[in-house]
Amino acid sequence: MAKIKGAVVVDKDRCKGCEVCVVTCPTQTLALAGEVNAKGYHYSYAAYPDTCIGCANCAVVCPDGVITVYKIKVG
Repeated sequence: MAKIKGAVVVDKDRCKGCEVCVVTCPTQTLALAGEVNAKGYHYSYAAYPDTCIGCANCAVVCPDGVITVYKIKVG
């Protein structure tokens, strides 16, 4: 049976850095960037992309809908 791996894509220009996705992630894949976007917010990004399991909790809780999670079959 193929294993599922996730890939998180965050629209960093629309992210307001509320950090809800970061605390919701069961594998601590996401973190807030040290840099800021054009609006002056520290945006969320996949700090540890290899740990993503594709659960999409981050996308579900994002109040602005700026996160997309792709599920990829590996193996």
